[in-house]
Amino acid sequence: MIVLDHNIGEDQSQLLRDWGIHFKQIGVEAGRPEWDDFQEIRRYLHHQKQTTFFTRDFDFFQPQLRHANYALIVIAAPMKETAAFVKRLLRHAEFKTKAKRCGKVIRLSPRIISWWEIGSEVQRDLLW
Repeated sequence: MIVLDHNIGEDQSQLLRDWGIHFKQIGVEAGRPEWDDFQEIRRYLHHQKQTTFFTRDFDFFQPQLRHANYALIVIAAPMKETAAFVKRLLRHAEFKTKAKRCGKVIRLSPRIISWWEIGSEVQRDLLW
């Protein structure tokens, strides 16, 4: 399952729908609108299976937030490019399946994908 944070705008979520990418958004189809705190969102993710969570909140890019049940993806790009970054990651050979994403905390920037994964204490980087 793909879950978008409430901080991803309607214009970007509509683009994802137009591209056939299925997701739930916090405060709309999942969770509650008042969930601003990443602790509340993490509790929700702990009860899901193989979820990929996309956010623009940099507080999520911390190695201690790695968990085998989900992937946390932080988008560090212009807001108007959020949907394109979601689509790019989901189609990238290194991350295109749930199994390849789960257990990772990932940051997407215009030139680099950075991540921590379970079983490694070293941040990895990949140009894209």
